[in-house]
Formats: sequence, structure tokens, C-alpha cells
Amino acid sequence: MAYSIYLTTTESHCGKSLVSLGIMDLLLRKSKKVGIFRPIITQRFGDAKDRNIELLRTHFQLEQGYEESFAYYRNEARDLMQQGRSDEMLERIIQKYKALEKKLDIIVVEGSDFEEEAASFEFNINAEIARNLGCPVIILSKGLHRDTSDILSSVQLAVDVFLEKECQVLGTIINKAQPEAVEELRQALEEKISYKQQFFSVIPSHPVLQSPTVKEIADHLGAKVLFGQERLHRQVHRYSIAAMQMPNYLEYVDEKCLTITPGDRGDIILSVLQAHNSINYPQISGILLTTGLQPAPTVMRLLEGVPDIIPIISVDTNTYQTATDLEKVTTFITPENETKIDLSLRLFEEYVNTDAVNEQVKNIRQRGMTPKMFTYNLFDKARALKKRIVLPEGNDERILKAASILMDREIVDLTVLGERDEILETTHRLGINLDVNKVTITSPKESPHFERYVETFYELRKDKGVTMDIARDVMCDVSYFATMMVYCEDADGMVSGAAHTTQHTIRPALQFVKTKPGSHTVSSVFFMCLDDRVLVYGDCAINPNPNAEQLAEIAISSAETSLAFGIEPKVALLSYSSGDSGKGADVEKVREATRLAKARRPDLKIEGPIQYDAAVDKEVGKKKMPGSEVAGQATVLIFPDLNTGNNTYKAVQRETGAIAIGPVLQGLNKPVNDLSRGCTVEDIVNTVAITAIQTAIG
Repeated sequence: MAYSIYLTTTESHCGKSLVSLGIMDLLLRKSKKVGIFRPIITQRFGDAKDRNIELLRTHFQLEQGYEESFAYYRNEARDLMQQGRSDEMLERIIQKYKALEKKLDIIVVEGSDFEEEAASFEFNINAEIARNLGCPVIILSKGLHRDTSDILSSVQLAVDVFLEKECQVLGTIINKAQPEAVEELRQALEEKISYKQQFFSVIPSHPVLQSPTVKEIADHLGAKVLFGQERLHRQVHRYSIAAMQMPNYLEYVDEKCLTITPGDRGDIILSVLQAHNSINYPQISGILLTTGLQPAPTVMRLLEGVPDIIPIISVDTNTYQTATDLEKVTTFITPENETKIDLSLRLFEEYVNTDAVNEQVKNIRQRGMTPKMFTYNLFDKARALKKRIVLPEGNDERILKAASILMDREIVDLTVLGERDEILETTHRLGINLDVNKVTITSPKESPHFERYVETFYELRKDKGVTMDIARDVMCDVSYFATMMVYCEDADGMVSGAAHTTQHTIRPALQFVKTKPGSHTVSSVFFMCLDDRVLVYGDCAINPNPNAEQLAEIAISSAETSLAFGIEPKVALLSYSSGDSGKGADVEKVREATRLAKARRPDLKIEGPIQYDAAVDKEVGKKKMPGSEVAGQATVLIFPDLNTGNNTYKAVQRETGAIAIGPVLQGLNKPVNDLSRGCTVEDIVNTVAITAIQTAIG
């Protein structure tokens, strides 16, 4: 899995290209498989591509295509957010990022450009994206024409926004600072910014980097190029208006200036060209003709005969308006401008503490998985496995809607049990787009496997008094039939419970699917998708009052489930006291369960007994159980009994708005999962994906 760094700015025109070049150059010393990703870019005119993406792709010859380097154009992202579809936007960004991640070791993620919306929008959307991608952040601000207090305020605001989203802030870089104030500003950052776990660097402004090329000026003004098309790359250090007689104006000709004069001033044009070619005068960058007037035909003919002529461009606006428009010209580092690229890399190396950057990169911490990343991984893993899942409750509208989504996203292959005509009538009435040519729809009695399943059930349960008639009646029950499909390997897993009780759903599995080798307890977990992370709760659905032995097995099974779904297991066995402080039968049960779990799986991080607040709150954890690898950072929380677990998950779900995915059953030979009768379509889709992944868990 690749790791990434998110580069975000506090405002527009902070010189992101310079810093991107420096960071990319630094990271390429660690790995050749480094790439660039931009979640949101500004759409350019015509076929023009994003400048920063193309700069890094071209200069460093990155092995990635342009289209895979970004997720959305700015207007597309804005429209989705205005329609209340932010989740859809984030899902697409994660999808594009994860696709790129598969081929790279390191990804530099560049935030949006601050071109239109207010700073609050930019801060929040960049922080939300960084959080969901799990990227640590480098904050970039600018120092040009700003006092120190203003710079510090903008940096502190940005730091606070990202820390609120629980993003790791690696460092702050101030670019375009006044050269004489570089060291003073760096010291002020170190002293005044409240978050100290980062590096601070300040890069001075440089006239070459602030100077546009003649082409950039021509593009901005919409100018017509009359001469010197092949020399438009020349940089312009300043503008010079020729509004006086030629002998007087020559005193104002500077190195690399752009002379601005009305188009009918042939005397100025020719004099400036002559000065440019004279060893006694500086060389200029070009000539900008205003008012839409063209030089006289005789002058044009003379110009056409000048070899290696400098650029001469023409605009329709008058000289005053043109000078005003020139103040709005912005300059960029382009792939062909090696001078700016080399200078940028030198400035980065000289003024950025690269040792501190490398140290921070080493300390990039593994972040907890966000809900969006968790569900993306669910679907991605399930899609890769493409397992066969049976849904026995085809008479439930939610099941049919979920089936449509599952087939549309190609997550699994499905069998839906029910009367075919009734299912088709329901999908037509509700407008559910379920492709009946891709989904197997059958009722138990209509299935070609019915008699075989009857005989199999009879053989499995005849010593329990089951006759062939009883077996035939039982196999008409959709839960038994679907479970037998799994047992006979005609399906890889089953999901039920939208219209049936938990007991009805899992009884068949307990009767003949049974527990996997080495497991004696069937238990469950819920994946609790909080705003900023995903926790695993167990057991909240199956075992009313597990003993210490069962509790230890639940803890180990839950840790294995957690790991299988990409969540690092840090297991907390919960009680009303932490450590050795409490006494009593209930706490002793948890203490013994902890001892058993640690003895069986010394490779796992397990703590108990521990209170909930000490398990999930870092400050409380430090006070109550200092030195613990679990306290304050638990990801798997094991409740001592069903009463505590069921009430806690429902309280957290209702009070925080968390999404609870589950119950997910553990310990069975084959995946069979139970839905809540109050489940949503999203719950069903998620549970089916989880069931598909469980088929690959040993």
C-alpha cells in the first residue's frame, strides 16, 4: 500500500508548483514509483490540461496517465456539493486515488486552487478529502506583501482546521517571503504556532519566479502574435510604457522589460529593436502594441526582414487599459521552462529543512480507517472475489433495491429466492432496475436442487428424528433452503433477516453448517462507522452472557475479523473498571478472559479489563492505564454481555449518527449473516459485501 502526502494552500497563488517540485524530487530519492493526484482541478479552455499535473508528469517522467491523475473538475465537484451529494463526490475521489495507489509507492496529493470560493470552503473540503484518504498534510502559505501577524493567523487557521479533522500535520512552508524577513518569519512560526509537532520552513520570493513569459502575457490579454512566435518563452521582469519621444525613452529601457506602445509608433518599435541589438543597451523581452493599430506597411516589411526578431504582440485595448490588465497576469512554472524548474529545486533544497521533512515522512502514522475508505475497501475486495451470495427474502422491497445496486456495481453474483412473477411485478411497480438475466430468481420448490437438498437434510438430521416428509417441509422454508445452498456450495454465503428474526436466520446454520474447526462459539460484531473512524463492537447480537472462555474466543474472532477488513486490531475487553482497580465476579470474568486471549494469541494487542472511556480517549487512557498499547486507541471493543453490547451500539448509533453495519457472524464454517429487521438498503448492500469477503477468511 502506498503512503501519501497532502499539499494544501491557505489561499491562491502560494507557489504550489515550486513546493510540489521540491517534494517530488525529495520523494523520488526514496522510490521511483512516485505519482501525483489532484482530487479537484480547474477546467481549462479547450484541451488545456492542469498545469501542476503536467509539470510533474512531464519533468519527472511519471508513469501515469493524465486522466488517472485527478477525480473532478471544480464545477462538477461544486455542483455535487450544492445538490447535497458530497458523499458521492468523496466516493469517486477515493476510487480514483485507490486505483492509482495500486501502482505506486508514494503519492503527492495536491489540494484545490482557491480560485473562486471562500477560504472556508477550500479549507473544509481539502481537510475532508485528506481525512478520508488518510493523508498527512503539509500546509503552504505565502509571505509576499503581508505582515507577520497576518501570515501566522492564516497558518494557525489552516492547522486548526486540519487538526479538527484529525489529520496529521507534517509541516508548514511559507513561500514568496520577503528575502530580508526569511529567518525572522521562520522563528515566529516556531514560537507562535500552537501545534509543535511539525517542521517550519520559509522560502524567499525570487524575481525570476514572479516573472511571466511573453506567452503567458499574450494568453492572458488575448494578444495576436505578429513576430517572434518561437521566442514567446522569454521572461518579462517588468513593464515599460513608451509615452515619450524616442531619445528620452531609451533611458528607461531595462533588461528583460516589455515595451508597451501604441501600434502606430514605428519610431519606438524600430528604436527599441535597435537598442536591443546594441551592446550599449540592455536586451528586452518583447514589444506589446496597443490600440489595435498595426505598424505602417513599410515598417512591417522592415520587421519581416529582421532575423531572430524578439516577440511583438498586439492588443485592441488602449495603453492605459492594457497596463491595468497586465497587473492581473499570473505566471506559472511550465515543463519547458527549465530555468524556473532548476531555480525552484535549488530554492527548495536551500531553504526547506529536508532532513526534518524526511524525519516527518518516517513518522507518518497509520491512521484509523474512515467510513468512506472502509466502504470503498469493502466493495473493492468483494468485487475482486465475485462470490455467489443468496438472498432468501425476495419478497422484501429493500432486498430487491439492494440487489439492483449490487448487480449494477458488479460486487457479487446473486440468487434471490421468491416467486419469479411476484418479484418481477414488484420491480416493475417500484421502478427497480434489476436485470433478471444476470440475477438467478427461484423459489425453493421450483429449484432443480430441491430434492437433493431434501435428501441431504434428511441424512444430516435423521438421527434427530427428521423424516423425509419433515425434510421436504423444512426445505420449503427460504432460510433453510438458502443455508443448504451454502452448505452444498451452490452459494458462497447467505444474507437474511430483513423479514425474519435472528433465531430464524441462524438456526439452520447452527444445525448443519456448524462452527469452524477450533471454534466453539458463534458470535457477532458490528462495524461502527463513526464520523472519523470505524470501530468493531462485539458481541452485540448473539451471546447473552458469555463466560470467560467464550469471551476470550469472541475477542480473538473479532480481532481476526477486524484484520480481514483492513482495521488494525487493538482489542479492549470492557468492564466497569480499568486494570487492577476493580473487584467482583463480573470484572474477574473479563480479567480471566483477557488472560486466556493473550495466552492463545500473544501476537495480538489485547487489554482488559478496561473502561470504555479509557479504551477510546487518549487522555483518559494515559491516566488510567499508562504505557498500554491499547488504551486510548482501541479499535475492537468487546462487551462483557449482550445487554451491555446491544444497548451501547444502539446508543452510539442513535446519538452520534454512526452507521452500524452488522451483525456480522463469526465462528461458522461458512458465511451466514443476519440483518436487522429495520435495516436499510445500504445496510443490505454493505452486509452482502462483507459476506463475500468472509468467504476468503480462513
